Amino acid sequence: MANSRKILTLSIPLVIFLIACYFLFKGLYSDPRKLDSALIGQTVPEFTLQDIYDPENQYHASIFKGRKLLLNVWATWCPTCYAEHKFLNTLAGQGMYIVGMNYKDNRIKAIKWLTDLHDPYAISLFDKDGMLGLDLGVYGAPETFFIDSKGIIQYRHVGDLNARIWQDKLSAIFDNME
Repeated sequence: MANSRKILTLSIPLVIFLIACYFLFKGLYSDPRKLDSALIGQTVPEFTLQDIYDPENQYHASIFKGRKLLLNVWATWCPTCYAEHKFLNTLAGQGMYIVGMNYKDNRIKAIKWLTDLHDPYAISLFDKDGMLGLDLGVYGAPETFFIDSKGIIQYRHVGDLNARIWQDKLSAIFDNME
């Protein structure tokens, strides 16, 4: 009996160590850009946001119905957003319908950004307080949501869009949406 108690006493730290190793190992090989979204398969949450250029013009979730599109979350304070902006202009030039959501930013700086760097967005939402971002589960900028023609979120990409990522992975996801 004393021998089995000694084995049990020695095995508890070993089991705790093995469990800790499992989680550390799992963390080493997980993709930090893949953040699951609870909204995949659901419609875009209801909202009312101003147009970035015209505060009198307000948009609602109905803008996400009728065609498949990208919802790109960006901000002027985000250096990665700056890096991806040229590629967004390329996609828009190829006919991609992109809705931009300026996130927790300054309207005047955002308008200057779009004027200087060209505006790839068919619609530019202004989410000054980040409330739609919060509802979408946005961690930061840039993030891009793939939304189908019924207004349902099909995919979420965290980080910048660029030609390599688009060709290697994302274009196939977008093309297979309805």
